[in-house]
Amino acid sequence: MVVQKDQLLLRFLKLRVVVNGHYIYPLAKDRPIVIEMPTNPARLVVTDGFHITDPVELRYSSGNSQFFKIVCAIEDEQLLVGFVLMAAFYIVGATSDLALLQLLGMAPIFYFLFLYYIRRRAFIQIRPA
Repeated sequence: MVVQKDQLLLRFLKLRVVVNGHYIYPLAKDRPIVIEMPTNPARLVVTDGFHITDPVELRYSSGNSQFFKIVCAIEDEQLLVGFVLMAAFYIVGATSDLALLQLLGMAPIFYFLFLYYIRRRAFIQIRPA
């Protein structure tokens, strides 16, 4: 099995792949890792210490390779659009003295914090490549 992390936000997290609760493999930035499965079926989770994915149970046959990507709930485009909207609402609110627009500028931050702290199990995801 080959696992690779793919997004900008995940580059700041120190992710580890845990197989069957015993075998731990660190994920490096932009480097895929090859994992030999110790048992059939094997349970796989990805964690950074605070977030953890739902367990994925893998059944495989000998000679069969599976490819997975580790992704984040906040994609690169969402992060960029959130910062642009935040800056635009804040600048318009600051120049027009409308506090509502300044508060709307904080909405992307609240959304990202909601995903990071409240929806912890969905923040990091394992997807087939």
